[in-house]
Amino acid sequence: MLRYLVRRVLASIPVLLVASLITFWLVRVSVDPLAKFRHLRSSAQVIPKQKHLLGLDRPIIVQWWKWVTHFVRGDMGVSSRTNDPVSKMVGHALWPTLQLLFWGTIFSVALAVVLGVYSAVKQYSVGDYAVTGLSYLGIAMPDFWLGLLAIGFLVTGPKVWFHLNTPIFYSIGLHSVGVKGLNLDYLRHIALPAFVLTATSVASWSRFERASMLEVLNSDYVRTARAKGVPRRQVIFKHALRNALIPFTTVTALDTAGLIAGVIIIEQIFSISGMGQGFLDALSSGDAQFLLAWFFVSAVAVIGVNLLADVLYVVLDPRIRLS
Repeated sequence: MLRYLVRRVLASIPVLLVASLITFWLVRVSVDPLAKFRHLRSSAQVIPKQKHLLGLDRPIIVQWWKWVTHFVRGDMGVSSRTNDPVSKMVGHALWPTLQLLFWGTIFSVALAVVLGVYSAVKQYSVGDYAVTGLSYLGIAMPDFWLGLLAIGFLVTGPKVWFHLNTPIFYSIGLHSVGVKGLNLDYLRHIALPAFVLTATSVASWSRFERASMLEVLNSDYVRTARAKGVPRRQVIFKHALRNALIPFTTVTALDTAGLIAGVIIIEQIFSISGMGQGFLDALSSGDAQFLLAWFFVSAVAVIGVNLLADVLYVVLDPRIRLS
């Protein structure tokens, strides 16, 4: 297992380097690091000097290599928006985003598996049709629209309808002022953004799990287990579900990039100061250093999740060999 992990990590390094080069080039051609100097009267003298100080007068490949070598040492540059080290900004912004992604993923995976298994076992029942209808509704519902509906009906609505002094759920941040830690206040803050972030994922993943589960339930070895008199619950949860989770794991890992992109919208709607909010602020102000850090961290996260999925294959099915 350890050798496999080391080999996969080493194989991921060239992927990261190529991704970082493409990202670096795209940011350089789309974001002007010297925009704040161009309105100055002395711009003709200031801009060449700043271009030299920032290394922008060098070939793009040289600029990229310098950025990469500094990045791996923890030096992500200085933000042109705040003049703070980008590493410090990423450190503050990453923790709220990780919390949102963690709880959102746990919630979506658990609910999608439950709904998918239920729909497969109760195929063509009223419950199956109800889950199917809700899934299609979830797939069709944009994140930003669902977020606004959730705030209106679950935050503002109960306060107006029932004259509550405090809302059932909160729609701003991850904690109330002065409150920290994992407690009821935290859960009331994280519940809505985590739900809105993963609603579309639950809808699509549950449909995929249903299809995968149906395929396994109709396989020969499951029919053989039923013919031998194995209890129905054991057939479903021990034999069928475990194999049905293998393709499900692949889909959830591949959809990680979609969740990271969704964080940008969700953090904006729920006023969460995370990587998504930082990305929008950097994009609007032309903060190239933070944008580069955001893309690189996102690439590392996607590769890490896919590596975790490869390891889970062996846990779910010991017949799979790490070779």
